[in-house]
Parts: sequence; structure tokens; C-alpha cells
Amino acid sequence: MKIGNVVLENNVFLAPMAGITDMPFRLLCKQEGCGLVYTEMVSGKALYYKDKKTQVLLDIHEKEKPVAVQIFGSEPDILAKIAGEAAKTGASIIDINMGCPTPKIIKNGDGAALMRDPKRIGAIVKAVSQAISIPVTIKIRKGWDEQHVNATEVAAIAAENGAKAITVHGRTREQFYTGMADWDIIKRVKQAVDIPVIGNGDITTAERAKEMLDYTGCDGIMIGRASRGNPWIFSQVIHYLQTGKLVCEPTPQQRIDKAISHMHSLVDYKGEHVGIREARKHIAWYIKGLKHAAKMRNEVNQAENMAEMEKLLKQLG
Repeated sequence: MKIGNVVLENNVFLAPMAGITDMPFRLLCKQEGCGLVYTEMVSGKALYYKDKKTQVLLDIHEKEKPVAVQIFGSEPDILAKIAGEAAKTGASIIDINMGCPTPKIIKNGDGAALMRDPKRIGAIVKAVSQAISIPVTIKIRKGWDEQHVNATEVAAIAAENGAKAITVHGRTREQFYTGMADWDIIKRVKQAVDIPVIGNGDITTAERAKEMLDYTGCDGIMIGRASRGNPWIFSQVIHYLQTGKLVCEPTPQQRIDKAISHMHSLVDYKGEHVGIREARKHIAWYIKGLKHAAKMRNEVNQAENMAEMEKLLKQLG
């Protein structure tokens, strides 16, 4: 698959997720064959004003390339300026978030709020595309609500102004992450534009990934929440798409071992104090469904250092 001049190994991508898709997690997904990983959302304004915590989100490891840096904002001139800075980090693609539904993003006119202003979307895409030499893509939703479904209109405007690919999450902003994703809107967007379309929403298994590709005709798929505690989903999907055969689910021991490895990566990257606290949510996802998982989750959440947390996990195994 190609996005602009970027050639990708496959069409199975990791969705950008705030607080989740940091470098350690992206590297785990890359190890499982993920064709393109995305950073967490990066605030255009925060980068513009040189916020140090935000700049850390742009850290890219050589082994995870190609990487798409996802930025958000609503001011074309600011986004154009910081896109150049983001591109210098080793990013292969700059993606602009136009689908985040959270109130703190919406109240500033960013994220999914842009779905109510297609003209501004066109201006943003044009400004950023003219400012950098690497491909610019966008991630949108079905629309603001069911009375304002405009993904096809937005996609056409973005393509006209220089977007090289479009990801469509088949839910409205009003839905957040509830209800079923509408794959029909992804199909309609694919029919409306000549650039690659990436489908997003309710891809939970390898079979569902193939169903989306077959049903919508989209060029690629993006997996988000189903990858939490489950980076194996990428190798499972890729193998199924290539061979038509399912691979075995990871064993409980493999899940525990991966949780420990992930924790070590977080501590190495962020230090023990921050690393083990961020590891807690990931560990809860890794061990979900295992025997005594609820009790273990409570104990892990009270652990104060890596050695203690690792000892607990090994007891679960």
C-alpha cells in the first residue's frame, strides 16, 4: 500500500490513542508486523509554544518507522508551522485529527468539532500540505451527529486540498465509542474519492478485519481499542488476510510475559515512578479474562515498584 510517496509493508495500521500509543507500545505493535503506527495526538498549539512535555510525544525510534505523527488544532497557520517541526523528527506522514470526541478538545474547536466546518478543514489541509514535503492525511468521523453526516463531503474537500489518504471512523461525534460503527459510510467515502481510504471502527478480530475490507472496499484498516493488551492482533490479521488461516490466541503465559516486557519498556523509557503507573492500565488489559485477574489487578495497582509488580505477575503465571 502507498500513501503519497510512502510505501508500506501492509495495510493494517495502529490507530492513534491518547495515553496509549507511546513509543514502547508502538514498538510492540511494530514487532507484530503493523504496517503503520501513529503517535498519540500532539497539540499544535502546545508545540507552537514549545511545551516540553508535548515535544516528548514526537520521539520516534528507528525500529518503528514508518511513523505517522498525528497533530490536532484548528488554526491553519499554526498547524502548517508546527507540521514542519514534526516532520523533522523522522515522521513519514503527518496526520491531522478531525475526529476526537472529547469535550476538552471539542470546546476549542479542534478534533471532531471541525466536522461542522468543512471549509476550515479544506484550509487546514491546504496550508499543511503546502508547508511540508511528506504526505498529509486526516482522520475523521461519520459526522457530528446523525442529522449531520458529512464524511463524504469532508473527504472530497480534503482530497481537493492535498490530503493523500483519509481514515474514517464509522461513528458520529455524538456516539463517542458507543453503538455499532457504520461501515456503509466508509464504503461511500471510498466511492467518493480517488485517494486511499482507511476504515476504522469495530475491528476486533482477524475475521472482522477481512469483513471490513471486503464490505467497504477500503484500502487499509486501522485497529484501536482491540490492540490494548493485545499487540498480537496485528500479526493475526496480517496472517489471516494473506493465508485465510487463523492463528492461535496467545497463551496466558505469553500474555503475562508480554505484560512484563511492556512494563520494562515503559520503565526504561519513562523512569520507574512514571513507568509503573502507566503500566497498570496495560497490565489490566493483558490479564483480562485470566483466572484471578480482578484480584491481581487490584494488587498491581497498589504496587510501588517494578520488582513488586513483576513478582505479582509471575505468581499469576
